[in-house]
Amino acid sequence: MMELLLPCLYAFLACLGFCVLFRISGPGAVFCSLGGALAWLVYLLAGPVMGGNDVLQYFWAAVFLSAYAEVMARVRKCPATGYLLIAFIPLVPGAGIYNMMEAALRGDTQDFLTTGLHTLSIAGSLAVGVLVVFSLVRLQRMLQRRKQTKQGDEP
Repeated sequence: MMELLLPCLYAFLACLGFCVLFRISGPGAVFCSLGGALAWLVYLLAGPVMGGNDVLQYFWAAVFLSAYAEVMARVRKCPATGYLLIAFIPLVPGAGIYNMMEAALRGDTQDFLTTGLHTLSIAGSLAVGVLVVFSLVRLQRMLQRRKQTKQGDEP
């Protein structure tokens, strides 16, 4: 249990540090940081389910985080971008970028390409996760507007 909660606490604190950097305070900072911690929890819980495929783990964490940001944006009447920006910090594949550049400086082309493609896969899965949720929310809004305009046309 502690192997799940401790990394989530670290993710929360890291997000809280970025809240200070971006001058987000009060409940907004807590909710943004909570999103990062919960997204990291989803990443960790998806590990055994996905068979250790970290690209899929990142995808499901991004889907959860995007949905969380959309819900919080509606509840708190704030843009979802703020929640996404802060809460994505723990999911950024920084180690992969570092290792890729280190391999490039060493001249290890094979390791550079392998690490680079894996890091790019992670970044792509994060982007697709956000895109899926954003598209579904937009589709739902469009259908809701159509329904309202049809109800307004009927006598």
